[in-house]
Amino acid sequence: MTDRWIRNAVGGRLVDPDERRSFPAVDPVDGRTFARVHEADADLVDRAVSAARAALTGPWSRWSAAARADLLRRVADRIEQRAEEFVAAEVADTGKPVAEARRLDVARAVANFRTFAGIATHAEQPSFLTELPEGRQALNYAVRSPLGVVAVIVPWNLPLLLLTWKVAPALGCGNAVVVKPSEETPSTATLLAEVLAECGLPAGAYNVVHGFGTGSAGEFLVRHRGVDGVTFTGSSATGSAIMRTVAGQVRPVSFELGGKNAAVVFDDADLDLTVAGLTRSIFANTGQVCLCTERVYLHRPIFDEVAQRLVAAARGLRPGRPQHPATTTGPLISAGHRDKVLSYYRAAAEAGATVLTGGGVPTIAGAAAADGSPDSDGRTGGVDGDAGLDGGWWVEPTLWSGLTNADRPVREEIFGPAAALIPFDTEDEAVALANDTEYGLASSVWTTNLGRGHRVAQRMRVGVSWVNTWFLRDLRSPFGGRGLSGIGREGGDFSVDFYTELTNVCVQI
Repeated sequence: MTDRWIRNAVGGRLVDPDERRSFPAVDPVDGRTFARVHEADADLVDRAVSAARAALTGPWSRWSAAARADLLRRVADRIEQRAEEFVAAEVADTGKPVAEARRLDVARAVANFRTFAGIATHAEQPSFLTELPEGRQALNYAVRSPLGVVAVIVPWNLPLLLLTWKVAPALGCGNAVVVKPSEETPSTATLLAEVLAECGLPAGAYNVVHGFGTGSAGEFLVRHRGVDGVTFTGSSATGSAIMRTVAGQVRPVSFELGGKNAAVVFDDADLDLTVAGLTRSIFANTGQVCLCTERVYLHRPIFDEVAQRLVAAARGLRPGRPQHPATTTGPLISAGHRDKVLSYYRAAAEAGATVLTGGGVPTIAGAAAADGSPDSDGRTGGVDGDAGLDGGWWVEPTLWSGLTNADRPVREEIFGPAAALIPFDTEDEAVALANDTEYGLASSVWTTNLGRGHRVAQRMRVGVSWVNTWFLRDLRSPFGGRGLSGIGREGGDFSVDFYTELTNVCVQI
């Protein structure tokens, strides 16, 4: 039993934990409990919302946009100064390689605060000079004010990145927030509370309540009448449930939900660039990214070559302890999520798929030589010194052929390191296959024909359509999904539009 606690943060203070309401924080690498998490009850959630409401009428309400921007820049600087603490917290929660947490998660947290420091101070406030009858005029101008108390609910796959993606613009626009991180990844939300307090954020403007969804902190928060809006990233089913809950009070929501993302590869693609890009888009973060590719449509003339290259790339991934420099892939987040992913592995087999590589649970410790050379099956196993990792939530990177759009593993989101490879013959067929889904988050098109790239990318029914790249973002651009992949857009001025309300002032001159 560990004596370390991950605490709630309410009104600018960390809350003393209650032994009667707690749950374990488990390292997905080896299944070890490394901390206890204090679960917030309804009373604590109410206190957090009340603290946020008080901040909206207290000193925080009198901060200028420029002062808020300066605060965001200080927060970015402080995260950089405490970067290794954030890396350690993120790795403990997720099991991802240290290098990845440092390069992506913490670096993007810094970028989020710096980017929105500039955006929030230069938000458009439109004005119009109106000509009235008899030569009179009226000046109409819009004034932005904070949305209010915002419930920020973030998932476990990129917890710090997505937390700061929402909190930075929310605070930059003058809101107060109550954050409910995933129960699987609670650490960095509490650590960020410490940093915000160090940087001078007034008490109550940022609060953290830990817990689960139904019957716990998540439900208590979205049902609370003191909440003015909800921003959520997570599953489509949870997003739908939140929407039903807040509908009666007509609260605004911003949802980035699941994806069943397609890649379309034409026979004129640069195959070196394409295979490297697809390897990232299928297997990054062990496939636990809403933007990851789970459907790969390959022009028939290059199907076999690309499939062989992707199999080699998948077999070259190296599971292991996050701290080992040779580790290139981590575990899934939990035992329950591994059960879900493995259920799709079984469903693919039942549908008659050919397993090109993977399809099960790896044996990590001792599965490969210390130099990373492949085992007898062509797979590269765990890195040297990985004894004891078989207690973690590992699965094999997996590729299938022989499936169609009618099969469950091609229609439903897996959220793991797996993809189906499917051939096509014509451009129109590829577009139809890619758009044959209830989701609409992202796609990628791979071709050296620039005209075709533009043409096909614009025909994708998604929120983000890449050409010859993946996961490349300008934080000022709109981000979000269509269909089951969400509602609303965030990023740049689009975030400002969600986190503020507009009041039009009309003055007759």
